[in-house]
Amino acid sequence: MATERIYRAPCPGCGAPVEFRSAQSTHAVCGYCHSTVVRDGETLSRIGKMAELFDDHSPMQLLASGTWNGQGFTLVGRLQYKYREGTWTEWHALLADGSSAWLGDDNGAYVFTLPLNAQRELPPADRFRVGGTTAINGKTFSVASNETVSLISAEGELPHLPALGQEFSVVDLRSAEGEVLSVDYGPTLAGGQPVLSLGRSVLLDDLKLTGLRDESAKEEKGQEFSCPNCGATVAVTLASTKSITCTSCHSLIDLSQGVGAQLQHALQDAPVAPLIPLGSQGTLQGVTWQVVGFQHRLGTEPGDDESFGWNEYLLFNQKRGFCFLVDSQEGWSLVKPTTGAPVMGDSNGQSASYLGTRYQLKDTYRAQTTYVAGEFYWRVQRGQITQNRDFANGSNLLSLEQTPTEAVWSSGSLISSDGVAKAFKLEGQQAMFARSDVAPFSADNSQRLRNVIIMVVVLLILVAVLSRCSSSCDPAYENCASYGARSSGGSFGGYSGGGGHK
Repeated sequence: MATERIYRAPCPGCGAPVEFRSAQSTHAVCGYCHSTVVRDGETLSRIGKMAELFDDHSPMQLLASGTWNGQGFTLVGRLQYKYREGTWTEWHALLADGSSAWLGDDNGAYVFTLPLNAQRELPPADRFRVGGTTAINGKTFSVASNETVSLISAEGELPHLPALGQEFSVVDLRSAEGEVLSVDYGPTLAGGQPVLSLGRSVLLDDLKLTGLRDESAKEEKGQEFSCPNCGATVAVTLASTKSITCTSCHSLIDLSQGVGAQLQHALQDAPVAPLIPLGSQGTLQGVTWQVVGFQHRLGTEPGDDESFGWNEYLLFNQKRGFCFLVDSQEGWSLVKPTTGAPVMGDSNGQSASYLGTRYQLKDTYRAQTTYVAGEFYWRVQRGQITQNRDFANGSNLLSLEQTPTEAVWSSGSLISSDGVAKAFKLEGQQAMFARSDVAPFSADNSQRLRNVIIMVVVLLILVAVLSRCSSSCDPAYENCASYGARSSGGSFGGYSGGGGHK
């Protein structure tokens, strides 16, 4: 690994050995007593105690090693942060040449970054406007997020260590080439200047990691608590869950402060039943996904009082993180938040380019979440609103969803209705999955003909229901949405509030 010798000394707090593998590391957290240790030459001094680590069930752990850009590295430390919508982890990676890098782990999205020196003094964090553009070191970036964050825990050896619990700003920028630039305004940084790191998205498989957690030996400990509304038992299965719904009364429960904290809940009426049951597993585009969340959303175009609706399934894979299976009138699509930032083709935003492909604007609308079920890695709320733009190039899709603190781009493609039904072993319900990608009538395909007939009957029943409730229903619910008011009929991307940090 690194050519520099390992410095080892007793922890000032408990006497256990504390190691420094990198000459650049100035801080360490004792793995036994959690003392925060500062190194000054050959002397270690204790300056406090670090909070317990939050178990995020990440497959990575200290001393795991891999290869990046042809150079070996070892994970020697980590920082856990929280912000308004969730948490993420930064792993301190020691490269073979003795330099430091960071591997960001944000709910299964991984970014490998290296320190970057700014060629000029950077402005205060509040000067970066989400959705705007800026130039750093002569390169243009889009501002993806501007969040107030704080350190909640740390482990191992670190080149710097923000004060525990003290809030500061982190601005994330994205380039058209898929680069991620983080601007860290941590309060303990030398000279008060922010620290920059520049990198790209990576897949764990590409890093050829060894020394990961033994999944076969890992004990899965689900959490349970009583619903604050009805008292029924609510089980939490994902460590990163920030919102969950009660299966008994459909209350939406906020877990962003932890299960042991004061639970906030909101009642939800008129539940919308997902076609794909929560917990189902299916293989799409060669990856096995599990359905962990579901949300129904309504869109409203400028100057139009009528709404259109669509559904989004949150899918999870341990090594690929999260993505969205979107069910709209235009068909089914599989999309994932992008690492890079597409570039608008003109000031009016009528087109956007991403990774060499040009997309044309199809729709601009306001999106609102009206019903959720399952678990989410961000603090989802009923009534959550984003401003959306959908772009397309054939079957390739691009979507921008924006809030005051975050701009999330998603990309993906349309997939066939039959493919979705088969992926989740629901072939017997293919008629319910059929959307605009249904093939024309065929005299020699009686099965498809029967499916189309069933679909027509279902649609006729739906029209009858809508006609009865059009004057009395709350338009926020799916059964009262006007599906015929818009040609496209749904979003191209799933909202991942809090998931755009990396």
